[in-house]
Order: sequence, then C-alpha cells, then structure tokens
Amino acid sequence: MPRIIDGLDDGGLWPADPGAAATVQERLAGRVRTEPLDLGGVSLVAGLDVSYAPGDTALVAAAVVMDPATLEVVDSAVAATEPRFPYVPGLFAFRELPSLLKALEGLGTEPDAYVCDGFGLAHPRRFGLACHLGVLLDRPVLGAAKSAFVGRAEAPGPERGSWTPLLDGGEVVGRSLRTRAGVKPVFVSVGHRVDLDSACELLLRLTPRYRIPEPIRRADRLSRDRLAEASAAKG
Repeated sequence: MPRIIDGLDDGGLWPADPGAAATVQERLAGRVRTEPLDLGGVSLVAGLDVSYAPGDTALVAAAVVMDPATLEVVDSAVAATEPRFPYVPGLFAFRELPSLLKALEGLGTEPDAYVCDGFGLAHPRRFGLACHLGVLLDRPVLGAAKSAFVGRAEAPGPERGSWTPLLDGGEVVGRSLRTRAGVKPVFVSVGHRVDLDSACELLLRLTPRYRIPEPIRRADRLSRDRLAEASAAKG
C-alpha cells in the first residue's frame, strides 16, 4: 500500500487555517519534479475521486486501480469521513487528500502512477492536489480536470489527441487535451515525476471511449455508490 515518504509526515502537513495551509503548499512546491515517465513500466494506474453528501456533511474518497492495457479493475478501496477543512479554492488538497490517502491505505496493490480529478502545476502556487499527492508519496501523479483553474488555452483541434498549451502569466502550466473527437477537452497538468508529453500519452490510453479517464470515472462511480449506500442505510 502507498505510504507518505519519510521526513514529510511531521505533523504539520494538515493545518486547519487556510493561511497556514497555503504556506505548506509554498514550502512543498519546490519538491515537485518534472521528468519523463516510462510508460512501458506502468502496469497499474490508480484513479482518485471524492463525492460529497448533501450539505457537505460527509464524503467518500475512492481509489480504483486499473490495468491500462486492458482497463480491467484489479483493486479498489474507499474511505468514508467528514470534511475537516473549509471549502477554499486552491486548498482542496487539505479538504480531500487526507481521505484519499486513507483510501489508498486500503489497497492491496502498489500503483505505478496516479490520476487525480484535479490540478497539478496548473494552480496559483503551482501545487495542486496532484502535486501534493505526488510529493507525499514520491510517485508519478498527473492531474486531469474538466475545466481550467488558472490560465487560458486556445481550443485544440477537433481530432482526438490534439492539444494546446495552458498558459498562466506566460508560463506553460498544462495542456488542453482532446480525449474524444468533437468533445470538450480536459485540462492536464503535471503532478510529480511525470512530464506533459508522457502525462498526455498515458491519459489518452486511459480514455478509449469517454472524455474522462477511465480510472477517474470508476472512482467517481464507486464513491457515489458508497455514499448512496450509506445514505440509504441511515434511512
């Protein structure tokens, strides 16, 4: 099961104050590494997502591990908790990542790469949820989002695989990638230990039919189903 690397779990990773949380992001952002990912060595990919109960009174985090060659689900785990950090744009990792890490602890496999429903370097402090997870685990992570949080990108060509750079203040922070012909693109950004070329190539392997990467789609479904089951059990 994935574990936080030694030297980072120092008790100060999860402050309750938004200002202190932003400081943690700034402190850890320098640890992000951008490097090519050996896609031939990626045999297991984990997709991560979180679903919230009405009123944000509870959440379920889900991790689904798939074989990228066959898209067969080989492992999954969930964690049901309560949100312990306020809803603050740019600080979602402090709201969702503790529960996602708990879900990852329930896996019986070690993923080679992770795909988050969120952002990596495409973030005001260049340290979105995908970066945060990647640095804590020191594993390859990429972010894939339905919309851009920072920056702007021209529309890519209509064909699958076309892309344009996502620019923020003149800096390339991600790509707008067309995963299905004629369908809205997704926004891809580096989390950790991956570069944009390999992140986009992996993402295309994970989106043979739908706009959203299959591991994230399955994690979303699993988290929603468990949330519905919990609600039904309460009557």
